[in-house]
Amino acid sequence: MTDDLPNPALLPAGLADLLPPEAEREAGLVEAMMGVFAAHGYERVKPPLLEFEDSLLAGSGAAVAEQTFRLMDPVSQRMMGLRADTTPQVARIAATRLGGQARPLRLCYAGQVLRVRGTQLAPSRQLPQAGVELIGGAAPAADAEVAIVAVEALAAIGVTNVSLDVTLPTMVPALMEAAGVSPALRSSLAHALDRKDSAAVTALVQGQPGALASLPGLMAATGPADGALAALDAADLPPVARAIAQNAATVLAAIRARAPGLRITLDPVEFRGFRYHTGVAFTLFGAGMSGELARGGRYVSQNDEPATGMTLYPDAVLRAAPATVPRPRLFLPAGADGAAFRAQGFATVAALAPEDTPQRLRCTHELKDGAAVPILTKD
Repeated sequence: MTDDLPNPALLPAGLADLLPPEAEREAGLVEAMMGVFAAHGYERVKPPLLEFEDSLLAGSGAAVAEQTFRLMDPVSQRMMGLRADTTPQVARIAATRLGGQARPLRLCYAGQVLRVRGTQLAPSRQLPQAGVELIGGAAPAADAEVAIVAVEALAAIGVTNVSLDVTLPTMVPALMEAAGVSPALRSSLAHALDRKDSAAVTALVQGQPGALASLPGLMAATGPADGALAALDAADLPPVARAIAQNAATVLAAIRARAPGLRITLDPVEFRGFRYHTGVAFTLFGAGMSGELARGGRYVSQNDEPATGMTLYPDAVLRAAPATVPRPRLFLPAGADGAAFRAQGFATVAALAPEDTPQRLRCTHELKDGAAVPILTKD
């Protein structure tokens, strides 16, 4: 036993404080991205952190049920959940509070989500999100739009060297369904595809109908979009899978028309982590980064409305964005008026006690003869 109190700075695993100046920088990046969303006609909504469990986990929310913290509401005595993703909440708002508005709806959001577990690559359990949802639009142009808006939002904050990774999470299930594979073979193929084990996939589809025989070739074609699209075009695909491939080609053509310089890759057989996506899915990566900057794609919203969206991850964006010059801090002696300097972009820091000095208050400038003068630091 020990009488020592717990360290007050100790936080639960996966949770962390964001300190100055990074907290202000992240907030500025989020607002800059939200400005791009607004410029494209996306209107901001602000759902609550907590909702009743049955509405929070409806529709696409079921995909994050295992990541949702739950608690009992002491007022209603009903179970509530802390959101693990914002998209299901936006879908609820669109289907209920905005159900009578003309489609397509363009909505955007920014806020925090909390998850039960992190991952090895992303151990954080509290994550900031900022994103767009286009609800009620079924055309491939809608998928292209959300991808382009996300790319433009990143460019607005200086993250320009990005690549768009496109996946078709419904392609493999469509091929398996057309081939009528047994549950055991379905499980084995899914496991081999998860591990990107081309030798195992080739062995498993040996002697199977043509729908499955195309899998090894599609795996090998993963990479630049042109090559993958050519492989899809040449493959012996059943009608449902052919429609998926043609839709992907249309979406990519629409993206290229608006962003001809964007690097695009296509993985036709990737389907991990997209349990609620019903069409093309997107991931945005930054050059030299292992983490995702954004993720999104086509899904079915509440009331069976077609929808598509993209969620950006400001914590990852913060690491990818170029460094910014901190706001200069001007030391104000007691009683001095700093309004004119705040209008010029300074943060004014007023002395409140005799011991307050520019150096103690981490100021970069001080007043001399009514002017803001940089404080010279010693090397």
